[in-house]
Amino acid sequence: MLTALYGGAFDPVHNGHLAVARAAAAALEADVRLLPTGDPRHRAPAHASGPHRVAMLRLAVAGSQELTVDTREIDRAGASYSFDTLRELRGELGDEAPLALIVGADALLGLPRWHRWRELFGLAHFVVAERPGVDLDAACAGGELGDAVRGRWLGSAAALRAAPGGGLLRLWLPLQPESSSAVRAAVAAGASIATAVPPAVAAYIAQHGLYR
Repeated sequence: MLTALYGGAFDPVHNGHLAVARAAAAALEADVRLLPTGDPRHRAPAHASGPHRVAMLRLAVAGSQELTVDTREIDRAGASYSFDTLRELRGELGDEAPLALIVGADALLGLPRWHRWRELFGLAHFVVAERPGVDLDAACAGGELGDAVRGRWLGSAAALRAAPGGGLLRLWLPLQPESSSAVRAAVAAGASIATAVPPAVAAYIAQHGLYR
């Protein structure tokens, strides 16, 4: 079974996140682990604490067969790097288990700024969520990223399951109107977030006074 990681701040998790994760699970025939970030070096700190973000994620995926929550980056002390996460998972799953990291097209283009980025291909596949306006072929045509991805593109999800890592797969995932920043702004303004997040998440935010 392919294991796929879908990382993000999830600050808070919203219906758009869940739509992407469910679509990826169906398209890849994979177990998708939602991976809330700990202390990433390349972005600002989260607005809600790690325990609050984990609690909201667990409420959002309660009862799901294909979505789970992986808290290793929240639990890890200090800076959190994808290299460490993938290396840990590779040790747990074994050398032959297929493992993939779901990233956006913009994240792939920024891959050379990641910690030990070239070594990531030896640990997992990359599933690249494409979106309008980003020409991956042109963006990956040259430079160090172009050299690193050349010959790695795969044609199907079955090809991901046939190898433990090292490949890249394009995947069109649903674009959703929700965003975490919009949810936070709505809460701060006293507006309803009922259509943007699962009911249990909305109740948790209200109960704990988050994002006010």
